[in-house]
Amino acid sequence: MIRIPKSLLLVAVLLAYSAAPAQRPPVNSPLLDRLVGRWVLQGTIAGRQTTHDITAEWVANHQYLRLHEVSREKTTDGKPQYDAFIHIGWDEEKKIYPIIFLDNFWGIGPEAIGAAAPKDNELLFVWKDEKGAVGFTNDFLYDPKTDSWQWVMDNVFNGTHKPFRRVRLTRLASNNAGS
Repeated sequence: MIRIPKSLLLVAVLLAYSAAPAQRPPVNSPLLDRLVGRWVLQGTIAGRQTTHDITAEWVANHQYLRLHEVSREKTTDGKPQYDAFIHIGWDEEKKIYPIIFLDNFWGIGPEAIGAAAPKDNELLFVWKDEKGAVGFTNDFLYDPKTDSWQWVMDNVFNGTHKPFRRVRLTRLASNNAGS
């Protein structure tokens, strides 16, 4: 049996640890922090009145804000009509917020990922097609006076916006705002 000196073993462990990729620092976004908590979504989606429940929390070591959106409307088999996990992150290199919807309507592909430039009290996400044309917009508009959000989604055809979602998110009273 070969004996390895403890000092050599310690050096090997330290070298292996220092060669491992560094974790990204936690996302620092006061605007996203304002979305953390429990919300009731009410308004119209695809022309129909609806109510959904939303829980938003930081996940993956504070890398992504995850919104879990569940409709109160049910399918014939008792499942939520709409169920989505929405992840919003921060791309430090590009200075944008990427967003992806994982829901029971869309698949995962390039069309599922949007992006927004940072702005005060607004997250204006756009989805572009393979030619770079905007095909969908998703705007989160924060109102600091009421601590609520307007959430506006539009399909975009040849530059013309067609309303898809017009809802308001109202914070539930038992929330702890922030992260």
